[in-house]
Amino acid sequence: MKIYISNYRNHWYSPYKICEKICFWREIDYDEPWVVRVNKILEPIMTLRMKFLELVCPRIEYVKIDRWDTWSMDHTLALIVLPMLKQLQETKHGSPMVDDEDVPEELKSTVLKEDEYINDVNYFKRWDWVLNEMIWTFEQKVNEDADKQFFDYGEDYQSNSKMPWEEGYVSNTKFDEEGYKAWQDRQTNGMRLFAKYYDGLWD
Repeated sequence: MKIYISNYRNHWYSPYKICEKICFWREIDYDEPWVVRVNKILEPIMTLRMKFLELVCPRIEYVKIDRWDTWSMDHTLALIVLPMLKQLQETKHGSPMVDDEDVPEELKSTVLKEDEYINDVNYFKRWDWVLNEMIWTFEQKVNEDADKQFFDYGEDYQSNSKMPWEEGYVSNTKFDEEGYKAWQDRQTNGMRLFAKYYDGLWD
């Protein structure tokens, strides 16, 4: 897989900026007659300039998928999603609205919904918790040995004269079924949160 996505393009250059550079020694008033006239003349020119640059220098969004990328597509996507979630967590400047049903009891709303954004001390904490659950889930996805913590193989290979694939092999492996189920359930919930709040993954 090869991915290259360039930064966002902004080809608009305001005529007012040009006026400010012309009168660099003082602050201009946008209502000054000469500024209004210059803006009226330059605005269509700058609009054409912007459209031309958008045509010849658009934002690059290049994605090349190789055939092996879909052999384990869930793992491939997790390798991309995980670092993006971590960066969002570190650089975010806000939070979408998170439903009380998706967070632990101690993070539920402390005020009425209409006052939530202003007065609720848990408003941003709920989003932090949801992001942490998403990140934990994708960390499990990229770790191919994550489920080994629930298996205790003991001395299987030392205490048997036969190999695991041979008839008569006796397994001494211990499996933490309860722990494994809790681990799977948490992953399932993390994926549910990822889908539910997918549109909130922006800064």
